[in-house]
Amino acid sequence: MFRSLINRLSSAQTCGIHTTPSLNEVRLLTRLRVVDNSEIGKRAMAEGKPPKVICVYNKKRVGLIGDRVMVAIKGQKKKGILVGLKQNQKVKVPKFDSNNIVLIDDNGTPLGTRIHVPIPTILRTILKERTHAKGADYTKLLGIATRFV
Repeated sequence: MFRSLINRLSSAQTCGIHTTPSLNEVRLLTRLRVVDNSEIGKRAMAEGKPPKVICVYNKKRVGLIGDRVMVAIKGQKKKGILVGLKQNQKVKVPKFDSNNIVLIDDNGTPLGTRIHVPIPTILRTILKERTHAKGADYTKLLGIATRFV
């Protein structure tokens, strides 16, 4: 029985089936899901070409909730804020099924007018702390959110 299982796994690898587990953390070239209603985000998700991370703006180069990232979407570079992650989180921070992003411009103003998924309430305190430190205004991002978890 064990030998037949090994034979099936080796044949699956030769057929092009990917058998390694996916990474649950956000780093370079991670695919993200745009959860706002920005025009560029809707077109990219409808075509099945989600944005990919090209830069994470923190020291560890691994994204956490509330971190700014630069993504490549539809041949353009855009900035965004991570609002939901698949990786294991701290206490009182929910774990999501996908890595979610909200696209913003250079001032911190969101490109869309509504966020379709619930965002964690801890994001309020995280973004307020970073607003005072960086000078960008993320209150508009919290204003367009319809639901909090």
